Amino acid sequence: MSNIKLFNNKEIRTHWDAEKEEWFFSVVDIVAVLSDSDDPRNYWYVLKNRLKKEGSQLLTFCKGLKMIAPDGKLRLTDTLDTKGVLRLVQSIPSPNAEPFKVWLAQVGSERIDEIYDPEIAINRALEFYRKKGYTEGWINQRLKTIEMRKELTDEWKDKGATNKDYAILTDEMTSAWSGMTTRGYKSHKGLTKENLRDNMTNIELVLNMLAEVSTTAISKTTNPQNLSDNINVARRGGKIAKNAKDDLERETGQKVISTVNASTKELLEIDKPSDD
Repeated sequence: MSNIKLFNNKEIRTHWDAEKEEWFFSVVDIVAVLSDSDDPRNYWYVLKNRLKKEGSQLLTFCKGLKMIAPDGKLRLTDTLDTKGVLRLVQSIPSPNAEPFKVWLAQVGSERIDEIYDPEIAINRALEFYRKKGYTEGWINQRLKTIEMRKELTDEWKDKGATNKDYAILTDEMTSAWSGMTTRGYKSHKGLTKENLRDNMTNIELVLNMLAEVSTTAISKTTNPQNLSDNINVARRGGKIAKNAKDDLERETGQKVISTVNASTKELLEIDKPSDD
């Protein structure tokens, strides 16, 4: 969620480079906003070739970064920093040009504010989900999971895990409590590129959060030394959530993991498991 920004309700994928203290933005997503093209990827391909022939310096700002593609996979994506984006805006005739420049400046300012006051980031996340149409009860639960997730990734980082390892560890933990890999879980809900947590019911969010909190606590007390150790800890944390899930299912006689997704947001806030 934190890597998605909204401009006029259109999503723009972003990446914050902590070392350079700079945002990088998906070029294709920006092209989609500025050009209103039905095929922004091809629009960028044509524009890129034209700029190359003209010897434009814009392309020197381009940086390939892996971002979540429409098929849900991490794929190398052309990105631009703020200066590069401003140059790109000049290359695309658009009525959105000036409003987009204002938006771009605001994004940069917001990041500085969030560094000094994390509560601002939480409030912005709250507004993000409200604009998406989620219920207040679900949003409150989701914000708690964001905090727990950060504590877990901070712990993994402290124990030597890399960003690539996070995906592996998350998969192991998710499989341990849900019985499905992250991809399998998303498939169960009919998802592709969407964020899984943004499509969980409140009960699923709580169990996933229990797995993450448990994994964090176990890691702090056992001090894993390598990826193999971290995987073992992730499985143990996930198992604690699995036990809670199994207990709840026995008590209610109903399945916890639901096929419900954010296409029907009001159904994500439930007070009992489903019959799925």
